[in-house]
Amino acid sequence: MAETHVLFVEDDDVIREATTLALERDGFVVTAMPDGLSGLESFRANRPDIALLDVMVPGMDGVSLCRRIRDESTVPVIMLSARADSIDVVLGLEAGADDYVTKPFDGSVLVARIRAVLRRFGHAGGPNNGAAADEAGSGERGVLSFGDLEVDTEGMEVRRSGAPVALTPTEMRLLLEFSSAPGTVLSRDRLLERVWDYDWGGDTRVVDVHVQRLRTKIGQDRIETVRGFGYKLKP
Repeated sequence: MAETHVLFVEDDDVIREATTLALERDGFVVTAMPDGLSGLESFRANRPDIALLDVMVPGMDGVSLCRRIRDESTVPVIMLSARADSIDVVLGLEAGADDYVTKPFDGSVLVARIRAVLRRFGHAGGPNNGAAADEAGSGERGVLSFGDLEVDTEGMEVRRSGAPVALTPTEMRLLLEFSSAPGTVLSRDRLLERVWDYDWGGDTRVVDVHVQRLRTKIGQDRIETVRGFGYKLKP
């Protein structure tokens, strides 16, 4: 099995060194950088399988770095934030991050989150298209149509009014989950379990922000909020 290359951007020397050692013990290859600018250079030079970005780093903050990475790649990104209730969490997710971990974190929790993201994307940062389609539900294979929206579950392509829609792998998995049960209300907990591969409790803000990002790409009215229950895709 190919080794997984992690880009880790963290300005605290102690956290950077301790986390790097912990990840290396679990078999990851880690490139650790102390600031956002060197992190971007390393990303472009090495093309890692996953990026761990601390929100508050000098030179270029983690949210800005996430945006730059997302402009160039769909590689999975996990943000590291010092406060669970910080606006930085939402900003990071809106910038294109796939998940976040709150500091201080337990090394085993971080590894579990990394492995969960990699399972969703497929090893080496690319989406495991077949698995994503199968895990999204047992709905009809092929092209599914919802008004002007077409979802190709085999080719992993989305078109709106005939024009291609660029989705990240997480957004694609979210849309596949909705497409497998149009008109059915899906709870945030179910989406966390099916899309984010959480078999433990998770922060539903991750779901809410990704739904909003998906809406901006496929149409604000396509996914309906059912207050107190979750979301559903309009048939």
